Amino acid sequence: MAGKGMKRLVKETAIYGLSSIVGRFLNWLLVPLYTRVLTGTGEFGIYTNLYAWVALLLILLTYGMETGFFRFINKKEESDPIRVYASTLFSIGITSALFLLLTLCFLSPLSGLLNYAEHPEYLAMMLGVVAVDAFCCIPFAYLRHQGRPFRFMGIKLLSIFLNILLNIFFLIICPDWYRESPEAIDWFYVPGYGIGYAFIANVITSAVTFVVLIPDMLPGFRRKPDLGLLKQMLRYSFPILILGIAGILNQTADKILFPYLFDDKEYANEQLGIYGACFKIAVVMVMFIQAFRYAYEPFVFAKNKSGDSSKAYAEAMKYFIIFGLFIFLGVVFYLDLLKYFVAPPYYPGLRVVPIVMLGEFFFGIYFNLSFWYKLNDQTRWGAYFSITGCVVTVSIILLFAPVYGFMACAWASFSCNLLMMLLSYFIGQKKFPISYDLKSAFIYFALTIIFYSAGMFPAIESEVLRLLYRSILLLVFLLFVIKRDFPYRPKRH
Repeated sequence: MAGKGMKRLVKETAIYGLSSIVGRFLNWLLVPLYTRVLTGTGEFGIYTNLYAWVALLLILLTYGMETGFFRFINKKEESDPIRVYASTLFSIGITSALFLLLTLCFLSPLSGLLNYAEHPEYLAMMLGVVAVDAFCCIPFAYLRHQGRPFRFMGIKLLSIFLNILLNIFFLIICPDWYRESPEAIDWFYVPGYGIGYAFIANVITSAVTFVVLIPDMLPGFRRKPDLGLLKQMLRYSFPILILGIAGILNQTADKILFPYLFDDKEYANEQLGIYGACFKIAVVMVMFIQAFRYAYEPFVFAKNKSGDSSKAYAEAMKYFIIFGLFIFLGVVFYLDLLKYFVAPPYYPGLRVVPIVMLGEFFFGIYFNLSFWYKLNDQTRWGAYFSITGCVVTVSIILLFAPVYGFMACAWASFSCNLLMMLLSYFIGQKKFPISYDLKSAFIYFALTIIFYSAGMFPAIESEVLRLLYRSILLLVFLLFVIKRDFPYRPKRH
């Protein structure tokens, strides 16, 4: 890869990736804890359902302003970045506070509507977390704009380590402590509260993150918001909200709708728990996409500010595809080992992992393609794509999940992301043509299919031999990639 801009993209992807990958990996380690400590798969189903709601609410409460922030702070005519920052902070702060106040006022009916009447405090804690996290998105975006990935990484990792330590304290240490000396901790610890302590840990973590970010909020607090600028930003960001809602529903509709598709709520939560836990194994692809996104979004807007950069976008797409397919093969080839991250009762859900990973990979390509409408201020196209995908997702879930269970949910996500990727590519080539390296893309897709088939279909009884055989295949794939696209070039003297 050539050029300072591309080198910066690689560097910042690595730094953001460290916080994202290490952080998500550490959170991933909570999955074996939950699946072994919680009472049955049903409790993890509750956890999966509530966090799906959190993801949707975060989109609603940020309403596209994170992308709007990058767009307006990088405009050529914008000479005062703090003006953009202050206006964004004001807007998100007001809406987050109003949201929290209104939802807590109507907590009882909301808890009943969402089937949490027995534990309304679960919902209350998650509402508080989502309001704080939505507001904190903007200071984190400001750090990315300033090119301060190390502070960004430090705060993210702090919050993740704190969350993990609190989970270990409440779910492992406290039960043992209570058995030995109940009188020492019965003032704050309730045996059997289970998943509730995961929510308590999240509340504490969000509060600490907010406090740590206060110094980064101060520049925005010291300036008055520009209401005229804010109107322009809201006008730009509203279509992104629509596509964001549709986009997050494409990822979470299965986990939100699943409990309502069965008369037996206990069975629904158990099946959702199995699906949600195995879905977490595929998070490796999500980690890669998120790390790339953190660096790529400010990189693209900055490149657009400096002039034509179609070649850089095409090059970034090529390497995204290469690394994404390598990650896919790595996970599916070593699924015999990765399955131990969940308890045996969750193993029936392992068959969703390859489907979910490919779906997430298609979404990553769609994200790369999506900048044609963001750079042209035609964000309505993103809304069209996401709404179309959302209709496909929800339709497949409603029609087939009651019959085929969580497998229908996995295929719904796959179909939706594939469709959005194709729509964005073909329409984008008419609106904002970029000469992507389709030849390389097709070669690597074909190779991935061949290697996947070669690795998965031979019946090798010995797990050791099976893993050795697949490791050799993965090494051959890697050597091909290195020889074709990362050839060694000796330095000239």
